[in-house]
Amino acid sequence: MSDSGSAPTSGRPDVTTQLSRRTALKGLAGVAGLAAAPALVAACSSSKKSSSSSSSSGTSAVAGGNITFGSNYSDAAPKAAFASLCTSATSKTGVKITVNTTDHNTFQNNISSYLQGTPDDLATWFAGYRMQFFAAQGLLTPVDDVWDKIGGTFNDAAKNLSKGIDGKYYFVPLYNYPWVVFYNKSTFSSKGYTVPTTWDQFVTLAKQMKKDNLVPFAFADKDGWPALGTFDIINMRLNGYDYHIKLMKHEVPWTDKGVTAVFNQWAEILPYCQKGATGRIWQDSAKTLENKQAGMMFQGSNQVAANYSKANLSDLDFFVYPVINTQFGTDYMDAPTDGFILPKKAKNQAQAKAVLEYVGTGEAETTFLKTDAWDTGLANGLVAPTYNAIQKKAVSEIAKCKNVAQFMDRDTVPDMATAMIKLIQSFIDNPSASNISSIQKSAEAQAKTIFT
Repeated sequence: MSDSGSAPTSGRPDVTTQLSRRTALKGLAGVAGLAAAPALVAACSSSKKSSSSSSSSGTSAVAGGNITFGSNYSDAAPKAAFASLCTSATSKTGVKITVNTTDHNTFQNNISSYLQGTPDDLATWFAGYRMQFFAAQGLLTPVDDVWDKIGGTFNDAAKNLSKGIDGKYYFVPLYNYPWVVFYNKSTFSSKGYTVPTTWDQFVTLAKQMKKDNLVPFAFADKDGWPALGTFDIINMRLNGYDYHIKLMKHEVPWTDKGVTAVFNQWAEILPYCQKGATGRIWQDSAKTLENKQAGMMFQGSNQVAANYSKANLSDLDFFVYPVINTQFGTDYMDAPTDGFILPKKAKNQAQAKAVLEYVGTGEAETTFLKTDAWDTGLANGLVAPTYNAIQKKAVSEIAKCKNVAQFMDRDTVPDMATAMIKLIQSFIDNPSASNISSIQKSAEAQAKTIFT
């Protein structure tokens, strides 16, 4: 998720596309036909109508040809789901797609140089500010003409996340997914554990798991970005969504007492987290949970559920992060939206747009979700008969939120996210009060430079 590529330090333009209403979030929650998210979808007939217009308008003029598609779907399960989507896109548009897959972190760490060099015709990427940042640098091609065809597929919340700060479209969304606390149902059942709803219950459960010779929290941060999610959720539980956004925009200083409170709260559960986190990749931690060596793991369904074997997926369940401050309850979470961008330097833009027109249909999302068993689709009229219990629950829980964040490294500028990756790793290795103070001072000093 993190992008440590070079980025200007000339200050961030104001971002005005943050989600701000419960009804809008229901539109990003998931799938048609689920009672938990009635505001999400139109009837299936409207989806077919939208898909038909998308397929027939514009694509026939560029039928055939070839494009390359840069992908960070490097793990086996998402790679297979993406391959099925590309096969379907070729069948519908006649455009042959060659997928160039790069390791997840390598792709993201080099995105700036990638877009400025010789990028593929299309690329996987992230919605919101992570897309807006590069669009503002002139590194992406506007796709308003594509949205003229697919606009009926998505609601206003998804549309806003796909726009640059100039109001033009630069992104076509595919899915979102929640960051929640995962556990194995069989472990909780055999040990008599109860799902915690408050912080005190959360800590008490962690202590009991440790007594039972389980690692309470599977935890990994070698890649840098996973721990940003823990900071986010504790911040939103303690201080609320608005505070999170202001902090990401440096409208609140990193030396603020609210930030201190986040680190202090986090320090309380660090003794129950898997040791050596900064030297471990998240895939290994997910396997620790799957193998029942750990009791819980806080991360995205796009990672944890995607890395479970099919044989064990039915045992997986999750709960939303417990309440810390009753003022905010469980009103917020990270629920990032992923999709696709068209690089400015793409050589085959007409063919690329034809593929985007197809991708932006309920039919395309339905195809993708036949293989993807962990994300939730965003298209109106999406038919997802294969949704499993994790996906159905994800739809419901995202829909309950008053606001969702995109993730720290998507809600702030790349340089600041990179700075926080290093500082949070320092915190994980040394959560002392003196180090927390040093971390905050360093974060604030770097923020003043980055946002000036």
